[in-house]
Amino acid sequence: MVRYPNGKLYHPLQQIGTTKRSSGEFSYSNRGMTLEADLNETNQYYLVNGIAVIHKKPTPVQIVNVDYPKRSAAVIKEAYFKQSSTTDYNGVYKGCYIDFEAKETKSNTSFPLKNFHAHQIEHMKEVEKQGGICFVIISAFGSVYYLPASDLFFFWERQQQNGRKSISKDELMGAGHLITLGYSPRIDYIKVVETLHFSDECEQHLSSKKV
Repeated sequence: MVRYPNGKLYHPLQQIGTTKRSSGEFSYSNRGMTLEADLNETNQYYLVNGIAVIHKKPTPVQIVNVDYPKRSAAVIKEAYFKQSSTTDYNGVYKGCYIDFEAKETKSNTSFPLKNFHAHQIEHMKEVEKQGGICFVIISAFGSVYYLPASDLFFFWERQQQNGRKSISKDELMGAGHLITLGYSPRIDYIKVVETLHFSDECEQHLSSKKV
């Protein structure tokens, strides 16, 4: 028996196929599909095709009850998932460190900032200080968005100053970059990374920082 930090039982995710639109794209309106499963498939596509090496960090587990029916065997009877101390995914693309978190919401009007923890925000700030590429992938309002960490920091600080505790739909659509959903890869976020960080102007800026 494995539980999350809030005590709820863990049920293994079932990978359910995406719902195809008549236009050939995929919709996130079917909540049976999981963001995590699709990101894992996307990362596998990147790896197999030599595009990038990105992996999901394993969630730490605290074992609290172990049974030893035999000397040579141990059976875990009860365990809990610990709260993640950093972000969900990290890796490398074109020699640059990639670090991001994946979140989703069922709200039709906003994305609650309570989905993030203070230590995750601090981790992302430290990554950016070291020149890493840091962002959030958010599944919301039937679409998937790439939100740069710098924009997330703005909304987080606004909350800290007694501002709204969520990102409105209009704000996310304005600050975020819509990721076109497809079959393979399913969530091609590297295309956004390429546009934002590896255009001619961005590459010249990165080169100047290395000199």
